[in-house]
Amino acid sequence: MRTPSGERIRRAAGTKDIKKAQELRAKLVHELWQQQYMAEKPKRLWDEAAVQWINERQDKKSIQTDIARLRQLGRLRGMYLHEMSRDVIMSVINDMTCSPSTKNRYIALIRSILYKARDEWEWIDKAPKLKQLKEPTKRVRWLKPEEAHRLVMALPDNYWRHMAVFSLATGLRQSNVFSLKWEQVDLKRKLAWIFPDEAKSGKAIVVPLNDLAIKILAIRQGMHHTYVFTTTQKQVVKSLNRKVWQKALKDAGIRDFRWHDLRHTWASWLIQQGVPLLALKEMGGWEKLDMVMRYAHLAAEHLAPHAGVLDGLEWFRHKMDTSSNEASKGKSLNDCLGF
Repeated sequence: MRTPSGERIRRAAGTKDIKKAQELRAKLVHELWQQQYMAEKPKRLWDEAAVQWINERQDKKSIQTDIARLRQLGRLRGMYLHEMSRDVIMSVINDMTCSPSTKNRYIALIRSILYKARDEWEWIDKAPKLKQLKEPTKRVRWLKPEEAHRLVMALPDNYWRHMAVFSLATGLRQSNVFSLKWEQVDLKRKLAWIFPDEAKSGKAIVVPLNDLAIKILAIRQGMHHTYVFTTTQKQVVKSLNRKVWQKALKDAGIRDFRWHDLRHTWASWLIQQGVPLLALKEMGGWEKLDMVMRYAHLAAEHLAPHAGVLDGLEWFRHKMDTSSNEASKGKSLNDCLGF
């Protein structure tokens, strides 16, 4: 088969039925004619867009995660991009057996690919608007100092205990602690840094080291020439030992707590000690302020003076005086206030 301009095209029909093959050929000829003379865009498949996305985003840190998610979107394969309506896409998403937050990751990926196809590749004229699902608000899990002490003491007195204390002292993510190298530490200046390619935000993070962090580093000095934290066999710590972690939690009497919650604990302690949210954002390497706002409720003491302004109103003083007098006569505060 040849295009109107004379270019030869070979394509498998995918069927042994001669009549169906002929119908397919006629359809392709019609589409090619429209593209040539009616300036219509070639029809592109989702499969082509997914491949194009992967090829262009090889430098993306989470490209392997994208590839894994694209594999889970098998129902979109074979669909033309211009036929992918919001209803079609959300039907696929809603049938997935995962949490709303995970579904939102799939929605974001599909949306990004379709916007690329529209704005940069010019494969389609419009893309459906995909709204993310409402996610349940999750509480921040953190430990009180006495709980943290129990957990640390329940861990083996080796690199596990050292890494946990260092995490509580710096707030670094698990991967950054496990892979920390001595070249990233300056003991004299009391600083450490995370390189951009190792940071979740893709930006370098400067980590101020307090005395407890310095003490841990001093203990670890000389144990390994490259890495700060290694096993007793001088091996790099590649992942969390679930058995060790779960035993420590059980022995410490702590439930529903992940290693990442050590970072939440660090942030919660800082907020409760009066560290401003903007400073915490910079220290923790968060990209947006709203990621830090989940800790704001832990430092509400500064709001108390504002609430106390109402105590100066004459109506408030009158009610409180009346309540005191009536309470002495045996009435409850609710009775006095008319509740």
